[in-house]
Amino acid sequence: MINISKVYCDQVTPGDWLRYGKKGAGERDGEIIPKKASERKPIVVWNITRTCNLKCVHCYNDSGVGKPSHEVTTDKAKSVLDDLAGFGIPSVLFSGGEPLMRPDLFELIEYAVGQGLRAVISTNGTLIDKDKAKLIKDLGVSYVGISLDGMGPVNDKFRGVQGAFDRTVQGIRNCQAAGVRVGLRLTLTGQNVQDLESLFDFFDAEGIERACFYHLVPSGRGSDMSSERLTSAQSRAALDIIHAKTKQYKEAGKLTDILTVDNHVDGVYTYLKLLKEDPDRAQDVWQLLTWNGGGLNSSGIGIGCIDYDGFVHANQFWGHYSMGNIHEAPFSEIWSNPEEPLLKALRDRRANIKGRCRVCRYFDACGGSLRVRADLHFGDTWAPDPGCYLSDEDIGLDAKTQAELKACGEWFDMPE
Repeated sequence: MINISKVYCDQVTPGDWLRYGKKGAGERDGEIIPKKASERKPIVVWNITRTCNLKCVHCYNDSGVGKPSHEVTTDKAKSVLDDLAGFGIPSVLFSGGEPLMRPDLFELIEYAVGQGLRAVISTNGTLIDKDKAKLIKDLGVSYVGISLDGMGPVNDKFRGVQGAFDRTVQGIRNCQAAGVRVGLRLTLTGQNVQDLESLFDFFDAEGIERACFYHLVPSGRGSDMSSERLTSAQSRAALDIIHAKTKQYKEAGKLTDILTVDNHVDGVYTYLKLLKEDPDRAQDVWQLLTWNGGGLNSSGIGIGCIDYDGFVHANQFWGHYSMGNIHEAPFSEIWSNPEEPLLKALRDRRANIKGRCRVCRYFDACGGSLRVRADLHFGDTWAPDPGCYLSDEDIGLDAKTQAELKACGEWFDMPE
């Protein structure tokens, strides 16, 4: 996750205490600011249900109505929350499916908050009426992330249900009226990238101050969306718009929280832009990016996932590889297993990374970005991230080094 508001515009935003080790940036009393990003406990994405009222074409875990799963009981869920609280995780993100379709969601949220956990809801927003919004506020939910993937018909096409856009917008408004901290989550695709200007106009009109732009990860139903993947040129153009709009907000005196997610290359791209625009600021940004480490300290370290069957994954997109199951062992025990092969390797990326990522001059800031995307695309966890849109020239990959990579079997043909 790259906080564009912080990195590009030097704006203090909630979460920077954990993301960049900065005091006075959203930490609560008693929360310890990590000295190193590698020492962070994971934010846990918990797909608490597989049931969903929408049919999103890019759903990373193929959720829907009537899909089989082995969801935990209420009592078991509370014991898992006890374990997460005792393990010292900074936040639990209730996701799905659609978490509001789980009847005991609010009981579990109340329990989580009572255990001292930050509770976050990741939802499509269509089911948040005024009463639910008030309850979310009263229970002390830290944040509600609402998914939206374009304006009007574009969103409804991706969500698979006509009228979803209007119901989501009403859910956003209900949260705002209740005083709930709310933001939007958008997955960048070939269709909605054309809508970025309109989406920012929508943010302005609705008073939305936080938005997370996700890069597509081809897992679940999203594995069939190769035609919607952004080209390198589209990725750069999208980041340019996000930078420009975030800067406009800063200059207008607005406190915004604009982030990009699932591609740590965005941090390097922002740094390279600042090298041209404000070299002194760029050096400060380099310190932020290398403290965070990008992918070095994300999957398997700063983020983890429990799916609707109870399986534990290095992140929410790694459904094809499980490290254990909470029906059989506590999350803390699974996460702390020093001999689990994938976890062990993810926590020592430098010894495993291949290809252009291995020789990239910006590895300390990006950390090879999202390993699961490399796994899904190349069938090799340690191949370059196919989502990287930096050129060979950008990363210092000259003809000689290219030849060396080919000679040692570490050459991978990157998408355009």
